[in-house]
Amino acid sequence: MEPSKPPHSVPGEFFLLMPDTTRGGKGHGVVFENAKRLRIPPRLILRPEEGGFPPMAEKPLLVYSAKKGSLPEDLEGGLSGYWMVSERLRDALVSVDPAGFEFVECDYRTADGSKGPRYFLCDVTRELDAVDEEASKLRIITDAGYRGGKFYDLRGGASLAFRKQVIGQARIFRTPYSGNLVFCGRELRDAVWNAGIGGPRASRGLWFTDAASI
Repeated sequence: MEPSKPPHSVPGEFFLLMPDTTRGGKGHGVVFENAKRLRIPPRLILRPEEGGFPPMAEKPLLVYSAKKGSLPEDLEGGLSGYWMVSERLRDALVSVDPAGFEFVECDYRTADGSKGPRYFLCDVTRELDAVDEEASKLRIITDAGYRGGKFYDLRGGASLAFRKQVIGQARIFRTPYSGNLVFCGRELRDAVWNAGIGGPRASRGLWFTDAASI
């Protein structure tokens, strides 16, 4: 008789996925030139509160400035609420979990104004209430000011376990109580690395942290 599988995740199975901010320097030098024209007041960023993309009359215009910072890697954050991802990263992501994302292609220009390689704005649109609070070690703030009345505070370290029956076949998701944090399965991380994007020693803009030991 085969041993029963645990109902929650184990170390090395799920990861916190964030843009890599450890490389030093100024960061990327990409400027979102038409963000103000595209956003819908009173929002101060383009991304709607509910996620996804609003209607846009023109493509997002991203322009690289050497004075602002370095060339973009495969993933960059801070683009009016979105990630900026390369074409090869987009392809790797959708090969694993196409339903977990929305993408909008950008008009990306290099420093001299010429058309650069293909980049996309990316949003992780799936949300799952999948954290097993009893099996996790984390600080839960309860306050009516937070959505749903609580917030997962991961500052200072945490160990998250996830309920597999809630996640199902999903390989990337947000949770209702973690703000803009994104979690992914090992299959997605491995697909990114197997596509030649980053790895343990060279992130290419993606930073994976085991969710069991944040």
